[in-house]
Amino acid sequence: MDEAHYKVMRLIEANPAISQRELAQVMGVSLGKANYCLNALIEKGWVKARNFRKSDNKLAYAYLLTPRGVRQKAAITAHFLHRKMDEYESLRKEIDELRREVASHRNGNAAP
Repeated sequence: MDEAHYKVMRLIEANPAISQRELAQVMGVSLGKANYCLNALIEKGWVKARNFRKSDNKLAYAYLLTPRGVRQKAAITAHFLHRKMDEYESLRKEIDELRREVASHRNGNAAP
């Protein structure tokens, strides 16, 4: 769930007026999941929802990261960066091994 929360916080930070439907679409999840994630972040005190009225008189919300939310997003960002770096190193090693294997086959060093 941390990854979904992280994505929601990034999207809200970039566009506070984003709708839940837009969140769901960008994240590639159902509207229900986007709503669930957003409400969880509001419950944790990481996101605050503010009402405002659009010119067409429909009720809308602006979502803002709270100071706690900003700190939590920074911590989650550091965690994801560490995880992605580990994944990158693992993939780099696997690619190097595959390159050696391909070179070995090209040079005729492969066992029949």
